[in-house]
Amino acid sequence: MSLVQRSSGRVAVLITTFAAVSLLSCHPCGAGQWYGTASYYTPPYEPSACYGFEKQSGMFAAASETYLWEGGSACGKSYRVRCMSGTNDGVDVPCKDGQTVTVRIVDMCPANSCKATIDLSNEAFDQIADPKEGIINIYFEEYVQN
Repeated sequence: MSLVQRSSGRVAVLITTFAAVSLLSCHPCGAGQWYGTASYYTPPYEPSACYGFEKQSGMFAAASETYLWEGGSACGKSYRVRCMSGTNDGVDVPCKDGQTVTVRIVDMCPANSCKATIDLSNEAFDQIADPKEGIINIYFEEYVQN
């Protein structure tokens, strides 16, 4: 193997490693746009860190304390989320082709137990992916309704 071949192999490994790390964390890709991961949680959804015992309707999510929470300023923000791929080999087709879901942040997912960038409600996760996948790689962007 020549030096060029070894060198290009290292570059490929570095690029692959960077891509994998980027998908496991919250990685910005533009103003208000990120790559990350999503998991889901199931009812009961109250109490929530943003609204206490006030029942929320629609599609919602908990923001990761580490990546999105921002001391509570994430409360009420909306994000459009798209499944990019699965994180394991257990589900043949983890993403629902081309589907997005818009969710509103109503809670915080604590750093010591949160396994993803954003923790979607069970219903929201089911809109974009097969719940059997558990955790998915996502693209998401802040959504501001006009």
